[in-house]
Amino acid sequence: MRNAKLIRLVEYYVLRFLLVVYLLVAASYVCRRRESREREMVQAKVEETYYISHGAPTLSIDDSLPARGFLKSFRDTVYGGAQRPPPTSILVISGHWETDYPTVNAVSGTCDTIYDFYGFPQEMYKLKYPTPGAPQLATRVKELLTASGFQRVSVDKKRGLDHGAWVPLMLMFPEADIPVCQLSVQTNRDGTYHYNLGKALAPLKEEGVLIIGSGSATHNLRAPRLTDGSVASWALEFDTWLKDALLDGRYEDINHYEERAPHAKAAHPWPDHFYPLHVAIGAAGENAKVELIHHSWQSGTLSYASYKFTTAE
Repeated sequence: MRNAKLIRLVEYYVLRFLLVVYLLVAASYVCRRRESREREMVQAKVEETYYISHGAPTLSIDDSLPARGFLKSFRDTVYGGAQRPPPTSILVISGHWETDYPTVNAVSGTCDTIYDFYGFPQEMYKLKYPTPGAPQLATRVKELLTASGFQRVSVDKKRGLDHGAWVPLMLMFPEADIPVCQLSVQTNRDGTYHYNLGKALAPLKEEGVLIIGSGSATHNLRAPRLTDGSVASWALEFDTWLKDALLDGRYEDINHYEERAPHAKAAHPWPDHFYPLHVAIGAAGENAKVELIHHSWQSGTLSYASYKFTTAE
């Protein structure tokens, strides 16, 4: 009888000991996981935003365009190469998605490739960019915009990626393994509105999100195309004004470009391809360092000027 009691007592203390060991191991695991997540957040933190001029849809196939070569080398020459962790996800503000109110796409699974262009070579309609959607990012975008006073923010769970998103991303991140979310522009609003839209999204950089405004530094598709290698004077003057204003940090001038830029209406008859720039500037924050990372022309009127905005320390 006494032996049975002793055995039960030993079993009791052994179980207590094993429980304590289990709890210590579990606590150690949780601490390591937390530290790992914190390190990942630090590693994945993105300090810059971009405005990429995606120009014509033929950028997807035309190797004669210097901008195509630039975007294909972007990961190595601009973003930091293999030494830098990829972003956790990508938010693209494309000039090819216009809505009355901010709208984000929240695709579960693979994003559809939208061919929102007409009359181009058939091979372009066979291209795919099967990247995963980013519904969690879409939820976060809506949270941030709502908290910043944008009272109406919509979510589209079906819309894929238009060519303002997938064409440059296909060249910049060809593996198509980074979740992507798109945000629309509101052409019924102004530059300041889109700058504030970007400011509201700035915290995403701390969460490892790469913010890209995709448009065109000049975008007048009805202007006569020049085939002699020259650049139209109105396009050159606007493009030069834009570069100088950005490098000088004159963001208010850019927010009010319609009144302050030369040939503003000729360069952008419709503001859809310019407003993504305002979002990228706003998301980078005040006093951001600005770099012209690429510049080339197509047809003498279409500027591929692209910019990097690095958040100030």
